[in-house]
Amino acid sequence: MELFGMPVLNVYLTVLIIAGLATILYLFFSDIAEGVGEASPLLDPAVILAFITFTSAVGYILELSTGWNHMLILIIALATAVGLDFLLYFFVLLPLKSAEVSLAYTDESLTGQVGKVIVPVPVDGFGEIVIETVNGIISKRAAGYENKPIDYGKEVLIIEVKEGTFIVKEYEPFRFK
Repeated sequence: MELFGMPVLNVYLTVLIIAGLATILYLFFSDIAEGVGEASPLLDPAVILAFITFTSAVGYILELSTGWNHMLILIIALATAVGLDFLLYFFVLLPLKSAEVSLAYTDESLTGQVGKVIVPVPVDGFGEIVIETVNGIISKRAAGYENKPIDYGKEVLIIEVKEGTFIVKEYEPFRFK
C-alpha cells in the first residue's frame, strides 16, 4: 500500500525520524513552549510528540515484521501509543511537574528547627549555631533566649528570628520515663 506516493513502511519511518528530531528540539527549547500544556494535558507538546513517536515506531515495527493488513497495524499502533502515552504522562511527566524543589529558604522558615552551638552564646552577646537542612549546613548568628548563656556543642531550639539574629534556647528532647 502506498501513502503520499511512498510505501507505508517509509511513511512510518519518515514520521518517526521527524518526530524524534522534533522531540530533541523540544528538549532544548521547551521553556519557550512552557505553559502550553497547562490548559489541557492533551495539548502538552511532550505528550503530542510522544504519541506521534510511539505510533510511528509501533507501526514501523509491525509493518516490517508482520504481514498484517495496513489498517489493522495502524489501529494497533494507535491503541499502543495511547496506552504508552497514558503511562508516560501519569507516571513520568506529572510527577516531574509536581517535583519542583527549591533550595531557597528564609530565616523565618528555620524557626522550630534544632541546631548546634559552634561558638558559645554569652550573656548579652552573640554566638553561632549550625542548622542541618536538606540544603546543607547553615551557619547563623545566635543570641540566648532570655539572655541565658549556652555552651559549645549544646543542641538549641530556634525560637524566633530578630533582625537576622536567631533567638535560641537550649534544647531538651522529650523523653518517656
